[in-house]
Amino acid sequence: MQPLIAERDTPAPAPALAAAPPAPRQKRDPAPSRIRYRLGRLWLRPWVRAAVRIWIPTLVLVGSGWLLFSRPETREALDTVYARAVDAVRERREFRLVGMSITGASEPLKAQIAEAVGVAFPVSSLDLDLAKVRDRVEALAAVREARVSVVGENVLALSVVEQQPAAILRDGDELALLDTDGHRIAQISDRAVRADLPLLLGTGAEQAVPEALALLRIARPIVSRLRGFVRVGERRWDIVLDRGQRIMLPEKGALSALERVIALQQAEDLLSRDATHIDMRDGERPVLRLTPYAIGEMNRSRTATPQGEET
Repeated sequence: MQPLIAERDTPAPAPALAAAPPAPRQKRDPAPSRIRYRLGRLWLRPWVRAAVRIWIPTLVLVGSGWLLFSRPETREALDTVYARAVDAVRERREFRLVGMSITGASEPLKAQIAEAVGVAFPVSSLDLDLAKVRDRVEALAAVREARVSVVGENVLALSVVEQQPAAILRDGDELALLDTDGHRIAQISDRAVRADLPLLLGTGAEQAVPEALALLRIARPIVSRLRGFVRVGERRWDIVLDRGQRIMLPEKGALSALERVIALQQAEDLLSRDATHIDMRDGERPVLRLTPYAIGEMNRSRTATPQGEET
């Protein structure tokens, strides 16, 4: 018989462990932490919100910009970019002026205006100050008013109102045209160029042009005999007529004195007499200065008159 062999006791398999149940979720505490609470309270302050939203970003931007622009190479690069942009705009066709037109002026004045403007075409309109151009044109004595604009076809247009001469001033050997205010407009070579204008002479005549023009209006009845106005002592006028006659007007009341002369001329033909001067400086009555021939005739008539006879 085969011996019985005792079998070893083998441990029994362990039973499978059951899955552990999930841990319950912890509910979040709705109460904020101390730090979060303090930050929330701090955020409620207006100055904190303004600092965070406005001042801090502004300081950061300003500081960054200052650091950036403090570098010379940065500034040079920006200047170069700006100059190129300006040149690109300036050189555009629509801004280029190719010429200038002048209206309302005579040919000699047009030459003066072109010289006063002093612009070499073509030029960009962005390089021109139209107000300064107008001031330079109006600074000319012969220009009363000027308008400057840029019109189609890229032309600088100047419209001027020319000063109208009212009298001629003889200053030594020179003849100058004056406007109604006594400003010199231009030089002329000969009196016959503007024979229609009155001739003024004497120191201070420029400052008394309005009075001379007023006298000229009164003297219309004798304008065909008028040769000129002479300023005497910078205070009064003498009116020079043909045949060497002269009307001497007072310093004050010259207009009324000339009106009396015109009235006497129309009533008694005063200016047809042999008188060299009609002196109106005496407000009471005019004084006549006779010609040598008239004085001789008067003396002969007195000599020929018998003594005792009324003359």
